[in-house]
Amino acid sequence: MADVGGGAGADGPGGPADRETAALAARIRAAPPSCGPVRLVAVDGHAGSGKTTFAGRLAAALGGAPVVHLDDLATHREPFGWTVRLRRQVLEPLAAGRTAEHRVYDWTLRRFDAVRAVPPAPVVLLEGVGAGRREIRPWLALLLWMELDAPDARRRGELRDGPELARFWADWARAEQAHFAADPSRPYADGLVHGVTGRIASGTLGEL
Repeated sequence: MADVGGGAGADGPGGPADRETAALAARIRAAPPSCGPVRLVAVDGHAGSGKTTFAGRLAAALGGAPVVHLDDLATHREPFGWTVRLRRQVLEPLAAGRTAEHRVYDWTLRRFDAVRAVPPAPVVLLEGVGAGRREIRPWLALLLWMELDAPDARRRGELRDGPELARFWADWARAEQAHFAADPSRPYADGLVHGVTGRIASGTLGEL
């Protein structure tokens, strides 16, 4: 269920979005660690809003920061039931300064089928729907929200995934709506990032 938001950074290489991302990377590097020696940065937003694309661009601006994708920890039966797995397999090892190893869910085989290592790098990105949920916020140095409303994000996701996943998207949309109704992330975001352009909203994150 990769969240490929192909429009992020649409102004082209070296444009305003890239300059803002570079400035954001510098700000993150200067922030105090939040999870042991790690500055943990969450990128949250609706499915289809461009989280994976933006997290990839930010990771590159940070010199190759590791990215933890919550799609690897979620499952069909537990789309938002991954908090304990994340804490035990990722957050607690990183907080102790150790390399984390988390199991990776295969969405085709419907089982955990691999293991991925996450080193305690100076910055680690956490990307996925619910990355800014209340149980995770105490571990975060920064919370970013991809600013694209749910209907537009869903249309992008359905266009990307094709009609064969229409039922999946319908089920997912209900689960996502229930999650954010009970545990919203956007009100706690430190910065808003436009889901199509990758621009950081004026007035958020100060002057980058």
